Amino acid sequence: MSRPRTLYEKLWDAHLIEERADGSSLLLVDRHLINEGTSIEAFASLEARGRAVARPEIHLAVADHAVPTVDRFRPLPPGPRRERIELLQRNCAHFGIEHIPFTSFDQGICHVIAPEQGFILPGLLAVCGDSHTSTLGAFGALGFGIGTTEVEHVLATGTIVQQRSRTLAVEISGTLPRGVTAKDVILTVIGKLGAGGGAGHALEFRGDTIRALPVEARMSICNMAVEAGAKVGMIAPDAQVFRWLQGRRRAPAGALWDRAVAYWRTLVSDPDAEFDRAVTLRAEEIAPQVTWGTSPDQVGPITGVVPGPESFPDTIRAAAARRALDYQQLEPGTPIESIRIDRVFIGSCTNARLSDLRDAADFVRGGRLAPGVEGFVVPGSMQVKAAAEAEGLDAVFRAAGFEWRASGCSMCGGGETAPPGTRVAATSNRNFEHRQGRDVRTHLVSPAMAAAAGIAGHFVDIRKLERAPA
Repeated sequence: MSRPRTLYEKLWDAHLIEERADGSSLLLVDRHLINEGTSIEAFASLEARGRAVARPEIHLAVADHAVPTVDRFRPLPPGPRRERIELLQRNCAHFGIEHIPFTSFDQGICHVIAPEQGFILPGLLAVCGDSHTSTLGAFGALGFGIGTTEVEHVLATGTIVQQRSRTLAVEISGTLPRGVTAKDVILTVIGKLGAGGGAGHALEFRGDTIRALPVEARMSICNMAVEAGAKVGMIAPDAQVFRWLQGRRRAPAGALWDRAVAYWRTLVSDPDAEFDRAVTLRAEEIAPQVTWGTSPDQVGPITGVVPGPESFPDTIRAAAARRALDYQQLEPGTPIESIRIDRVFIGSCTNARLSDLRDAADFVRGGRLAPGVEGFVVPGSMQVKAAAEAEGLDAVFRAAGFEWRASGCSMCGGGETAPPGTRVAATSNRNFEHRQGRDVRTHLVSPAMAAAAGIAGHFVDIRKLERAPA
């Protein structure tokens, strides 16, 4: 009888081709997402070596990082962005890879459109030249980001060489308070683990709190597992996931669907499986979160204050806090709620799905951006954009003074930036120095928190607010 295994171990073993003497493993890849940010050099090297693409059917390409989110259908001006978008299309045509044009109704951020189209399914091993491929773990897939050299390896062989990760169970139990979202959950987890606390681990999010979350909320949690240093974030698939996927364009149908679901139901950690580490949280203790520093683990509750460097237990974290406060131009002891903002960015592969836009609209409806505050909303895909427009959400945002844009990575790493010194309430996943522009100060929050801050002009505790009726 085989020993009990975690979900991660089951998926790893199912894709294992061979274990190597150096401790690495050769794994079979089921799905490879390609964008214009990390594939150009890989394609060039492949062509220079005279290599073909192995298993073209496992690859799907879409431009998302460099695409403009305004004037989408106007000709792109000359420059690096246009060059990369055109090179992606040319390379895909040359190597026989399916490519979604950036003007297509199917375009969007790759981590959003892959599940949206049923290209990602439970039990698959999926990779992409982007660290936030961990998003796909929300479907019980083994998803992780790879580098450009690895992109070339996957293109040429349909396989990947990896080191097996240790396992870390993140157990969250209880009922989330009103106004607390999946973004607050994952920021709390990152704050507890630290930016490197999950390094070398695959995180499995478990517990009744996680099981109660809708699928899109689970995607936000797995998306940011990498901000705790982990390679992988995952959640066992269940009936919610199966319902969400059924009928998607690339999902199996008929008898194949029934067979797939029967297999997917086995994709859970065995009851007696042992994790290398475990952390536990109570949902009732989680509050809306706001990052104050320049790393996602420099975070605290909306009711808190900006900490001083002396409050950290070691000199390394104290020095990091000192540098972050200097960059962010914040004083220790400042109440989080008193921090004023200049811009709201609602978008990114973390928080730009339809449910995120609905949450944000609930705190915008009937209001107006505060004087001096600008904001824009960037849906995660063109299909999300169309669905939101069908519900009238675009009109809600526009009436409040927000720009309503086309899909793309935008201010989360897509080249769209803010002027120096701008303070941004962002629903994205990283708040590093200069991430959103030179000397731009970024605070990571949930869509609802970002929207409410835009209306108030400063961060507010949305638990004290009433959602506006639709």
